[in-house]
Amino acid sequence: MDISGQNILIIGLGKTGIVAARFLAKRKAKVVVTDQKPRNEIVDTLAEIRNEGIPIDIAPYDISALHGIDMVIPSPGVPPHDVVLSAAVNKSIPVHSELEIACRYLRPPMVAITGTNGKTTTTTLTGRLLADAGKKVFVGGNIGIPLIRYCDGPQEEDFVVVEVSSFQLQWVTAFHAHCAALLNTTCDHVNYHGSFAAYQEAKERIFLNQDESDRAILNADEGYSLELSQRLKAKTLFFSSTRDVAPGFSIRSGRLVLSGFGKDDEAYPLDMIKIPGLHNIENVMTAILAARICGCQPDRIIQTVSGFRGIAHRIEFVEEKQGVAYYDDSKGTNVGAVIRALETFRNPVILLLGGRDKDGDFESLAPLIKERVKTLILFGEARERIREKLEDLVETELRPTLRAAVAAARNRAQKGDVVLLSPGCASFDEFTDYKERGNFFQTMVKAF
Repeated sequence: MDISGQNILIIGLGKTGIVAARFLAKRKAKVVVTDQKPRNEIVDTLAEIRNEGIPIDIAPYDISALHGIDMVIPSPGVPPHDVVLSAAVNKSIPVHSELEIACRYLRPPMVAITGTNGKTTTTTLTGRLLADAGKKVFVGGNIGIPLIRYCDGPQEEDFVVVEVSSFQLQWVTAFHAHCAALLNTTCDHVNYHGSFAAYQEAKERIFLNQDESDRAILNADEGYSLELSQRLKAKTLFFSSTRDVAPGFSIRSGRLVLSGFGKDDEAYPLDMIKIPGLHNIENVMTAILAARICGCQPDRIIQTVSGFRGIAHRIEFVEEKQGVAYYDDSKGTNVGAVIRALETFRNPVILLLGGRDKDGDFESLAPLIKERVKTLILFGEARERIREKLEDLVETELRPTLRAAVAAARNRAQKGDVVLLSPGCASFDEFTDYKERGNFFQTMVKAF
């Protein structure tokens, strides 16, 4: 892809926007940036790049920024209805995500993983499986280092393993993954995509441009997976936690069984998985499938999975205080994640739910709340809306902040209870991201 001399507008100057600006400018593109932040903050953000002699212009955050522009790159999280982005679409200016630009410069084969829930766990474990098998691997994308930054280096790895979001997939055309996995799709980011159908369609773009030499991994327990597989050119492998599938992974008699991959079935001990929850069994199945596609061997895979303890802020055990177990699931920013977290526990749960609403389908939580939740503590901007959807199910309290919610949970908790922070919402009403929210929760608990 030759971008030399092209006028490219970057919308949004977060981590990805800054890396993309540097990448494009180094390849002689004429880069313009626009952001809703005050101009002085934008100037400060660009200071390091400009001090390197890389010219980058700043445009106002309105449709005038599109004057003379050949291509637009929105940062992840800039929604399609954004005033500048929607105007670019209406003017038929090409729109590409950072992921799309990176793919056009990427040399190693890509393993791409998406889904409403489980992306980070699965991506992290897949990278570890490849590394432990002696392969050179880069792990990044929607977690850690943006792919476009990797493409600015020597690219000496055997594989790249990337977590990709619906935000990134929304704007891809030439994107191609040798191995692509779609873990699940539950209602999320409707306020961004406009509808669940549009969100699902964006997720499915992970399989774009695959052919018969590539591999796709699908969740057989999602009703539309079989129909989707028939639309794909890649050879499809499935995973299921409820029934036998082939080719792919099933659970049989305390083992994970991979059928139809090679000449004989492969069996993996179920007790090698140390992270809790049925959803994590599915994540492990997906990671193993990706690793086997990339040439990793079963014995080494079992060793790595046995030593894997999950990732921070995803149903992470914090501490036990006076017989009460505290768990941090701050990464659970949608209703589907809350369901998976609640399914993990059998002890009475005091659930901390709230934050900034993403138009979540909170009514779908009702059966599990009635079955497993002792007390529901709602906090943050979304607390009133969630109460309207779930009131009268169980004892419920409303608190304005997470600090107040944690204090209320501590007062309510008795020996044998689980206090679970699984917000089902974004963190941006109080915190910069889910990590800061989770760290705040852990700090409070450890200080009890």
